[in-house]
Amino acid sequence: MYLFMAPGLFYFLLFVYFPLAGNIIAFKDYSPFIGIRESPWAGLANFERLFTDPLFSQALVNTLQIETLQLIFAFPAPLLLALLLNSLISESVKRSIQSIVYLPYFLSWVIVIALWQQVFGGAGVINQPLRDAGIDPISIMDNPSFFKFLVVLQSMWKEIGWGTIIFLAALTKIDMQLYEAAAMDGANSRRRLLDVTLPGIRSIVILLLILRMGSMFSTGFEQYFLQRNAVGPDAAEVLDTLVYTLGFQSGQWSFGAAVGLVRGLVAAFLILFANWLAKKFGEEGLL
Repeated sequence: MYLFMAPGLFYFLLFVYFPLAGNIIAFKDYSPFIGIRESPWAGLANFERLFTDPLFSQALVNTLQIETLQLIFAFPAPLLLALLLNSLISESVKRSIQSIVYLPYFLSWVIVIALWQQVFGGAGVINQPLRDAGIDPISIMDNPSFFKFLVVLQSMWKEIGWGTIIFLAALTKIDMQLYEAAAMDGANSRRRLLDVTLPGIRSIVILLLILRMGSMFSTGFEQYFLQRNAVGPDAAEVLDTLVYTLGFQSGQWSFGAAVGLVRGLVAAFLILFANWLAKKFGEEGLL
């Protein structure tokens, strides 16, 4: 058993836990030309800069706004779709819909953005008929006002199939005798949903919510970086892209590391808080 676990454990040790030691450059004025050891100490100067740097403030606001929309719309979407599919009688129809919505999950963000550009872009299938009719095209992909809602829709389209599989698997664990007993007691479909289905998958929903809380400050890189130039950094700059632009494009290695370290610490706090809150409501939680 330990031999089977060894490759995965080695991967996390080498690419996740061992690189954490590199966060020491957040406390230094790091230069790659002289190395970590020879770089002078900067103390907490990089962290003090976080409270005054407008780039960090803008990226933080964008991240919080996008993740709030993700929690409101994207997080419950797979659950709603799973409940809808679970109510279908035809297994063939259910499997077909499940396979179709799961396919976008295998596409990279490069392909996803390219597909959305072909549909909603300035020369896409929506705007081309408008031009032919003499109507001004609708600016969607390059409109900063639409961007936050656009990325939420993109995430839902790409990842709703994966989340649906998890919830459908949880729904299969509910004892069918509970539904039969509820029906014999006169419960309609709405009461069976509220009194049997949702309580039966509550632990899975809370577990996924805890994991989602931990990834709130890690919105992803490719999706935003690929669209950053089109809408501008004021709308598309998030913490993930900020770390890249500061560290690799601007050469501000120490400040970029400070941003990443703070983001990781806040994410760990959110996981612990969500886990504590789940236990307060009688759930097992994650830890």
